[in-house]
Amino acid sequence: MALEPGPMCVIHNFFTTKSEVLTDIDKLDFWPTTYVSDRMDELPLHWHDVDNCGYVLSGSSYVLDENGNRVELGPGDKLVIPAGAIHAEGEVTERMVYIVGLSVAENLFDKLTLLDPSDSPLKS
Repeated sequence: MALEPGPMCVIHNFFTTKSEVLTDIDKLDFWPTTYVSDRMDELPLHWHDVDNCGYVLSGSSYVLDENGNRVELGPGDKLVIPAGAIHAEGEVTERMVYIVGLSVAENLFDKLTLLDPSDSPLKS
């Protein structure tokens, strides 16, 4: 099931258990994987050519929307990133653990390459 085209969004307090996350990923017909992020700098604005959702299990950070507005992320939050949505992951100062759902069965880092915002099919 493809996500509706549009901007990235964060749904705060979306889940409380791993089981709820896996049920949501199953409903989307996405492929789950775990991502652990240690410290990293803020990324530049970019987009991906696949739909993906990130579910924050632990840690906190933020994401930037297409206008550079900061949206906080913490445990229980769901990050919804439709293909083409311009966004940026924020600086990580403490370990974060996500379950990430991808619309394709591929390696996370192979599919989530940082593509130039000027090339996004959703750019207005």
